Amino acid sequence: MYLLGYDIGSSSVKATLINAETDAVLRSAFAPAQEMGMIVKQEGWAEQDPERWWHYLSEVTHQVIRESRIQASDIKAIGIAYQMHGLVVVDQNQQVLRPSIIWCDSRAVRYGDKAFREIGAETCLSCYLNSPGNFTASKLKWVKENEPEIFKKIDKFMLPGDYIAMKLSGKVQTTASGLSEGILWNFQKNEPAFDLLDYYGIPAQLIPEIVPSFGLQAEVSSSAAAELGLAAGTPIAYRAGDQPNNAFSLNVLHPGEIAATAGTSGVIYGVNNQFTYDPESRVNTFLHVNHTTEQPSTGTLLCVNGTGILNSWLRKTVFTSEKANASYSYQEINDLAQAVPAGAEGLLILPFGNGAERFLKNKQVGAHIAGLSFNQHTPAHLARAAQEGIIFALRYGFDIMKNMQINARTVKAGDANMFLSPLFAQTFATVTNTTVELYNTDGSQGAARGAGVGAGIYADYSKAFAGLRRTRAVEPELALQEQYEAIYQTWLAELQVQLNRIQD
Repeated sequence: MYLLGYDIGSSSVKATLINAETDAVLRSAFAPAQEMGMIVKQEGWAEQDPERWWHYLSEVTHQVIRESRIQASDIKAIGIAYQMHGLVVVDQNQQVLRPSIIWCDSRAVRYGDKAFREIGAETCLSCYLNSPGNFTASKLKWVKENEPEIFKKIDKFMLPGDYIAMKLSGKVQTTASGLSEGILWNFQKNEPAFDLLDYYGIPAQLIPEIVPSFGLQAEVSSSAAAELGLAAGTPIAYRAGDQPNNAFSLNVLHPGEIAATAGTSGVIYGVNNQFTYDPESRVNTFLHVNHTTEQPSTGTLLCVNGTGILNSWLRKTVFTSEKANASYSYQEINDLAQAVPAGAEGLLILPFGNGAERFLKNKQVGAHIAGLSFNQHTPAHLARAAQEGIIFALRYGFDIMKNMQINARTVKAGDANMFLSPLFAQTFATVTNTTVELYNTDGSQGAARGAGVGAGIYADYSKAFAGLRRTRAVEPELALQEQYEAIYQTWLAELQVQLNRIQD
């Protein structure tokens, strides 16, 4: 008896098979081999073709079934995790009308900011817990205003995970948690944000059917089964945005618990049982996957867009040899960074080169390198300063969350992505003054376990995490905390210079 989990990211699509009886990971696969590209038609835009997600999902599905040598009929449930805040629109024939406007696209900022002013900050924050900002609802408004002929053809709008579920089942559905991440949920009324849609002039009938995050949502259709090598009728029993799912995969479900991730973007995600918000909407509160009306559960999310993508950019542009047609491995880059002292001998990096940053009030600051000395600094210094700059940005948001009474001495993360770097994990622990606990899990594993909960294969949440193991714990390096605090304050001053430049 097996569970299949998908994680639809902006860099890759991953699939994992878990043995539901032993909770052992049987097989994982991801595609493409190199990071998935984005369509960037102009500055601040970021799109992807949803059909590419489906293509890579087909590829990894065939791979894990082939390599595990199981019968497709033995897969008892499917779960889906997906990149948050994206917009997919389809017509009555479930055909995609335009590329997906994904999470790091900044084009809709002005629509969200205008809505925040005209509807009123008090109403937006009390009802939606957020500014409409650059989220899915505002992206749909952009389509309405700028592509009216496409908008007229829209039958339903979806999030990326909803699109994958539609391709699997033929049913167009979403979740309350998913709607909340698009600023499409009214927390006071416990219903979709019909008033915001009305303000934007978006018909309510464009909202898909709402299903629970956990439960028998739909079944794999015969056509999808034939294409993917799955069994028709396999239940789709869980879906969640990647950050709520990341928290779930780490068994972060209770108030006061905090999860982190450092992939393409970097995220701190804190669980609460109150409908709290940041008055400046720099961090954002959504419904957590285990939310119910009787037992409210929310997740407050800090997102730094420029995280792993900065590391990737350095690898492709700085740590590469055209002559050898090869790049350094991330491990080699981490080793070089480790050899440079804390503070990178005065070199600072602001990692904000991946669109508007919500925690900077949707400003497009851009990435900046400060203090560069041609006589002193090397690529290794850039590698160190990049990791420190990412961590300083996460610390900035961490402090905002503390002011919302979301505070913990322990942060859980998957032993993956940038946390694979001992330097990154150690510096994060030191700068945030937390213990970092790393676990043998990732988003696709979380989606598989979520499917087991949703299909009733696991009796409760605790049974779903029998195979979760802590791989290591990293404590703050007390001897470096004072030094890092001084470096952080210098970094903050440089950030303020750039923010003032934009305002001027």
